[in-house]
Amino acid sequence: MPESQARKRRADAQRSAASIVGAAVQVLNDDPDASMEAIARAAGVTRQTVYAHFPSRERLLQALLDHVTSEAVTAIDAADIDSGPAMDALFRLLEASDRSAGRYPVLLQTLGAMRLDQSADAQLHAPVADRLRRILRRGQEAGEFDRQLSTDWLIAATINLGHAAGEAVGDGRLSKPEADHALRTSLLRILTPGPTR
Repeated sequence: MPESQARKRRADAQRSAASIVGAAVQVLNDDPDASMEAIARAAGVTRQTVYAHFPSRERLLQALLDHVTSEAVTAIDAADIDSGPAMDALFRLLEASDRSAGRYPVLLQTLGAMRLDQSADAQLHAPVADRLRRILRRGQEAGEFDRQLSTDWLIAATINLGHAAGEAVGDGRLSKPEADHALRTSLLRILTPGPTR
């Protein structure tokens, strides 16, 4: 097969996969139990085409997780996190991530229930962790954030507190404003240098 034909086939396959992912994001955010047939219909392809790209529902959900993470990273990058006080930048990162996540509340509950091994979970969080690292190191260098706690620990704490806030809203323990307040207050207490540290 000529190289130009092979490139066209790859481009067609990429468009088809992207169409399926885009449709699945919307369909599963409306109905987390929707069938692969319903996703295929929404994407304008056959069920066989969906399975050709995503041999299992789990593989499709992984692609959706990657897609949602990519959207969140794009939103974070638009939030100008490399300027101003580090705490303000951190809160801008959290707000951008929250706005992105707010587009898919039902889908994110489904994706949150996925069992990822430690390596896959670390890889998923890597783009956000990299951006957190920049903010946290800048804050530590400027004396805004506690220098005695490792940056890696602060990244893990920030990500886990963010998940805890989201889960508290998802299961009705806290309202969204209460969870936002709890998250910000907790981060201020963890990050801000104190007299006993």
